[in-house]
Amino acid sequence: MKILRVFPRKTKASPDDELVVFGLPKLFIPQVDEVHISVTFTWDLEKAKLLADVWNNIYPTKLGGPAFNESGGIFTPGLYLKKGYIITSRGCPNKCWFCSVWKREKELKELPITEGWNVLDDNILACSETHIRNVFTMLKRQPQKIEFTGGLEAKRLKDWHIDLLVDLKPKQFFFAYDTEDDYEPLVVASKKLIDAGFSRAQMRCYVLIGYKNDSLEKAEIRLKRVLNLGFFPAAMVFKNENGECDKKWRKFQRLWFRPIIIYMRQQSGEI
Repeated sequence: MKILRVFPRKTKASPDDELVVFGLPKLFIPQVDEVHISVTFTWDLEKAKLLADVWNNIYPTKLGGPAFNESGGIFTPGLYLKKGYIITSRGCPNKCWFCSVWKREKELKELPITEGWNVLDDNILACSETHIRNVFTMLKRQPQKIEFTGGLEAKRLKDWHIDLLVDLKPKQFFFAYDTEDDYEPLVVASKKLIDAGFSRAQMRCYVLIGYKNDSLEKAEIRLKRVLNLGFFPAAMVFKNENGECDKKWRKFQRLWFRPIIIYMRQQSGEI
């Protein structure tokens, strides 16, 4: 079946082949069997429904994606994510208040492993040892430098995970500091990773900011703590279901997301 994929917005992970459209129909529309409108963010739902009304006049159209809180199926490389981005498992056993993964995926599911080099799993370290080792075996044969942008959980990091990472030599991997109980495991993980030879250029850490009762001062303390552990922090602003957040948080995030900006601020003595 020939499927035209339509997305409400373009992101770094969006596929870019000839059967992908962002938004409304263009002047030239390829011949396909049906249209799939894929929605990642809840704040794009209304726009996606409007797009579905338009596209349904041209081809049979289906709406879907994480924004609908529907459990995902088998991952097909290149279909809804750019080539190279992969998902080898879905779900997470944690039930974090800010996350919808555990509501969408009722249990952790290990998927058939496909070829790719940017791992987006919800929590790959929660998978079985057999699955993780098989994923790393696949990653070793890839032509690109490996990235784990889906995030690794410090609480679950074991010595044999670090051995696999050392052998793989990834370009970068992300951990997360979302709640206060994430910090102590990060302290332990950072020491082990640095002792294993990893540098700040490889070690990244998402830091959740801008949620209820948070402040710029409190957020900066957390970000500096992560920086002092040897990670480059990546500030992630909490948004409501409409995608809204205070503009001050967006401005603040820009200072604490890109490694080059953080590095330059360090060199100038600003942080």
